[in-house]
Amino acid sequence: MDLATLKAFRPVEFENAADGYRATGDMASAAKKTIDQVICPGIRGQLAGRAADAALRELAELSKNFHYTQIECGLANTALNGFAFDMAVAKRKLTSALEDARASNCTVNPDGSVSYPAGRKPGDEKTADGGTVTGAAGGTPTSDALERQAVNAHPNPHYGLALDFADRIADALREATEADSKWAPRLRGLKADDDLVVSDRDWTGVKSDMSDVLRAADPYLDTVKAPPKEGTAEQNAAWWKSLTAGQHAAYLSVHSADLGAMNGLPSDVRDEANRMILAETRATYRLELDAIPKEPNKYGPNPSGGSPAIVFTAEWQKWQDQYGDRKARLEGAMKGMDAIQARFDRTGQDGLPEAYLIGFDPTGLGDGRVILANGNPDKADHVGVYIPGTFSSLESIGDGDDHGDLGRGDKLWAETSRLTPGQKVSTITWFDYDAPDSIVPQATRGQYAEEGGPRLYDFLQGNREAQESADGTRAHTTVIGHSYGSTVAGVSAQSGSWKDPEAVDDFVFAGSPGVQADHAADLGVGADHVWAMGGPWDDQVVRQGGRLMGLGDNWTIPTDESFGGHVMKSDSNGHTGFWDDNSLSIRNQAAVISGQYDKAELD
Repeated sequence: MDLATLKAFRPVEFENAADGYRATGDMASAAKKTIDQVICPGIRGQLAGRAADAALRELAELSKNFHYTQIECGLANTALNGFAFDMAVAKRKLTSALEDARASNCTVNPDGSVSYPAGRKPGDEKTADGGTVTGAAGGTPTSDALERQAVNAHPNPHYGLALDFADRIADALREATEADSKWAPRLRGLKADDDLVVSDRDWTGVKSDMSDVLRAADPYLDTVKAPPKEGTAEQNAAWWKSLTAGQHAAYLSVHSADLGAMNGLPSDVRDEANRMILAETRATYRLELDAIPKEPNKYGPNPSGGSPAIVFTAEWQKWQDQYGDRKARLEGAMKGMDAIQARFDRTGQDGLPEAYLIGFDPTGLGDGRVILANGNPDKADHVGVYIPGTFSSLESIGDGDDHGDLGRGDKLWAETSRLTPGQKVSTITWFDYDAPDSIVPQATRGQYAEEGGPRLYDFLQGNREAQESADGTRAHTTVIGHSYGSTVAGVSAQSGSWKDPEAVDDFVFAGSPGVQADHAADLGVGADHVWAMGGPWDDQVVRQGGRLMGLGDNWTIPTDESFGGHVMKSDSNGHTGFWDDNSLSIRNQAAVISGQYDKAELD
């Protein structure tokens, strides 16, 4: 870059362009939300048939286009701000050198060389002629030493000053050239394909774009206050509030995974971050699955002619060794991600509110992580947090005709909303711990709860902080633990410090094998706010098995009278029937979530 170009460069023009991209991204986000939260729910709630289905499919594609536009505009905003920042640093160095040269009666020439006037050193009789020097960017210890020798030997006292000015100008021009070379290809790389389809390759490109922009934008992002290391929910919330709208956009564009997992941040921010990760991950996994060769025939005749007559073929065994496990993991994760998308697509059905993806990691903790809310918990009057139990995973999060653990959150929302007309309800499916993968031996051990309980505690503190940050109040919050999930909930209740603010009002335990406490009063909300229910058959096996294995202190479980909490009636026909439609079990849970305790029927 030449001297005239850098002198004329105005960083504010690129900062304004960055603001324009941010505004465009905001408009794309608003359009996406209108489609997802207003138009599509309206169609689902009022129309049916092939035309309605076709319209919903087209709107889903349009929503993807707006989402892609939003993310790429966020990256363009960060890239342009990063370029403006780098160039502003170079220009400040140039301006400083030019001003110092002028003050020393030196002349800076168009090519960056510096002319100096005649002069003589103290004690010299003869005045040395003036001249012109050309600077060198960078420099090494050797070259610097040679320059110092030349300056000391030169008879003109202005020579050394001019050489310093010329070197500083050369450094500034080199930095500006490097910034231009660094950012130009990255900005060109953000250009989308010239079509109306956001393909899987486009989404995988977003991930690459994020990495490129993040690496290049380090100097700019270093000027943005970093989040507190291992911060509390309160510290995280305070950090986010301290940033400007532009800094929010910059951080979201390149640190979506960090923000999506940060307790204390607003739920809509975490949702936006996690939806980015979901879209990129689904696209990446689909492309990986497409690249796996077709599975060959599994069985064939025994080549030896002996018994058994049918055996695994050599081709299949080779394919299985190379691709089988990877394909199964990818398909399992895709199944869970499709279930999350299906929940997004159910918004509006039977009044179901918008979904918020508050946590997502396709591989986290081994089985993946999902935290999904029905309705915004930050603005709700009543919040129910459902904790699933043994065998939970990303793959199984939406299993069955009732949509699995995600469907249980839907049902809790619907039943609680029925009891609370005019009030806002949010129910959260919280799967953010390493759930046991077997009844024996894993579900008989407390270690999974001991690891997961503090994670749940931190989430609940973050939920409280986000609520108070939104409107200064805290929602009535109930934690519902099923099976081993109740053990996790029990440990969470005994985590943290007694000085910490209250984040939970009630605990409900369904089919609990024990909560690692022998008295309801040990859970910090008062025995009158601890509720349990049980069922027959396999539920008895789970509860009594947990008692024997010591998941409840002193062999005590929540449905015992000696535990000291409320035992509610249940019409579940076993361990998994507590969320059956129109059941007494789910009505009792909704009564507690809504704080209408008189409607909970007790044994």
